[in-house]
Amino acid sequence: MNSPGVILGRDPATGQGIAVVVENGVIAAIQAVDGTGHEFIASGLIDLQVNGFAGVDLNDRHLTPERVKMLAEHMLSVGVTTFLPTLITAPEADIVRALSAIAEARRRFPSVADMVPFVHVEGPSISPLDGPRGAHPAADVRAPSLDEFERWQVASSDCVGLVTLAPEHPGAIDYISALAQRGIHVALGHTAATPDEIHEAAAAGASLSTHLGNGAAATLPRHPNVLWSQLADDRLTATFIADGHHLPADTFKAMIRAKGLERAILVSDAVALAGMPPGLYEQPVGGHVEVTADGRVGIAGTPYLAGAGLPLCANVAIAIQMAGLTLGEGLRLATENPGRIVGGRSRLAVGAPADLIQFAWHEGQCRLDLSAVWLRGEKVFSR
Repeated sequence: MNSPGVILGRDPATGQGIAVVVENGVIAAIQAVDGTGHEFIASGLIDLQVNGFAGVDLNDRHLTPERVKMLAEHMLSVGVTTFLPTLITAPEADIVRALSAIAEARRRFPSVADMVPFVHVEGPSISPLDGPRGAHPAADVRAPSLDEFERWQVASSDCVGLVTLAPEHPGAIDYISALAQRGIHVALGHTAATPDEIHEAAAAGASLSTHLGNGAAATLPRHPNVLWSQLADDRLTATFIADGHHLPADTFKAMIRAKGLERAILVSDAVALAGMPPGLYEQPVGGHVEVTADGRVGIAGTPYLAGAGLPLCANVAIAIQMAGLTLGEGLRLATENPGRIVGGRSRLAVGAPADLIQFAWHEGQCRLDLSAVWLRGEKVFSR
């Protein structure tokens, strides 16, 4: 049995048994030990793109602080100790309303404040074109506006920290530069930009590509195109949805090799139907939507996806299979790498917050088999 201040497991990178000593919510020591059993211990997962989960929808116009807290609890149950609530393209009033609810949840609930460093707004300045726009409503796509961004910050107590946009909009480059100067992360996504527009955006301060390989036209020129340009630009770190549905294995493997492990991050992009039982559902976006046993969320009777249905603990395991990664490499894409975006979180190191997961895993398994989760040293989930 683990004592209250000591958590035992194996280091995913080496397989060595370790004892993580926790004091006052912080990792005080990491010691090599023998006989820890088969389970691994790692820092908690970080998900930079969560639209909803298990029936909680951040974008349904009915968001309350209590539902934000519920979403945070769902995230802990799947090993995510840090996440970015993600709001998609919508009328400004809806975005402001949701931002206010998230800000209030951070004020009222300490666990939400610990887990949510800031908010990701995906849109509304994305491509208006069918294909790259994805499921975002065309009527609400609009050019970037610093005045609107400032109203978001007023509503959220300066809680917007990541914005995804298409750099081909008029005024987008100046907008990117202004946000970067404020310390806001800017990602390129849902875009039909030219290579020159991609590189100009990176020069202006854009540093991420949102779910690269998705949110693009179904048919692209062989070269140049929006994917090659983002893969080639070393100023851009790419996020990927590695659920086995959004990217074929060969595509994902090649993209990971192109960006390198240092500039790659896994995101779930989970929607409200993620974590729900298989079946048919009526949804505001997509209409008649089917959730299958393997976590695919698609428009019933069509080949089209209607969102992402698997949590990050599944994406890590699937990414390992698709790209031939080690367990340590797969975890790095969902801990250390996204941690750089959120202030250096999720490090298994002395002095780091004790946000930890304990799990079993074997090669070929499609999900990390979580047994316990700790947030700031407090056990918040156990199986």
